[in-house]
Amino acid sequence: MDIKRAGSQPSGRGPAEYFTGTVRVDPLFSPPEPARVAGALVTFEPGARTAWHTHPLGQTLIVTAGCGRVQRDGGPIEEIRPGDVVWFPPGEKHWHGAAPTTAMSHIAIQEKLDGSPVDWLEQVTDAQYGAP
Repeated sequence: MDIKRAGSQPSGRGPAEYFTGTVRVDPLFSPPEPARVAGALVTFEPGARTAWHTHPLGQTLIVTAGCGRVQRDGGPIEEIRPGDVVWFPPGEKHWHGAAPTTAMSHIAIQEKLDGSPVDWLEQVTDAQYGAP
């Protein structure tokens, strides 16, 4: 058994090559192999968002606070709020982040395939983010 005590893992800043705006990542769990699932609490300040990306085994988001946005490639921007659960299937190109004037936090859960849980792509432009 391994208990991760609250505050025992340092917060990190979302790297600029994968995020636009101010993003904080608080690791929750990442057990050793052969387990391959990991989770983090991610907080986006207003207007902050991920770059476009995919996950080889999919991703689940559980919105815990605020108001945010998600979009899959070719689909409409969807608003998300606390209690919403979002599933992105394996390989689906997407992004997620806060609303323009409201911060948003979610728990992100994904699995690693061949050691990687995500494939990062291009940044979401301001025009893409602001589209209705």
